[in-house]
Amino acid sequence: MNLVRLILLGLLIAVPSLASAETISFEDATTMLGASCGNDIDANCRGVNLDASRLKDCLGRNQDSVSNQCKADYVRAFDAIQKRVVARAAVSKICQREALKLCANAEKDAGKVLECLMTTRGISAKCSQAIGDAGYR
Repeated sequence: MNLVRLILLGLLIAVPSLASAETISFEDATTMLGASCGNDIDANCRGVNLDASRLKDCLGRNQDSVSNQCKADYVRAFDAIQKRVVARAAVSKICQREALKLCANAEKDAGKVLECLMTTRGISAKCSQAIGDAGYR
């Protein structure tokens, strides 16, 4: 089980530290995977270089021997991770106008732009929602 936890921690770190508000956090998704699928990953995915897509593929290929709880949770967890990644990628596009207008001094550093957007008044409701959906707040 320690190998599974290490792999799931690696997945959490490998996903950009960056979905809609109804998704779960990266941490919650990996915790759910560890709890529901840890034994299945140990039994069926040994030797696989596990990143998020390879882990999903491995569990999918081995559906016949994967527990029902894992089957239910891994689809939910990977869907939530994908939504969160998409939402984080969308922040820069949705908030581009505010970033240029309100955070010009931080323009060259994405982390500083995000920090600026999160602390500056006057950003649009759409930008604020995108930041929230991406899990930055």
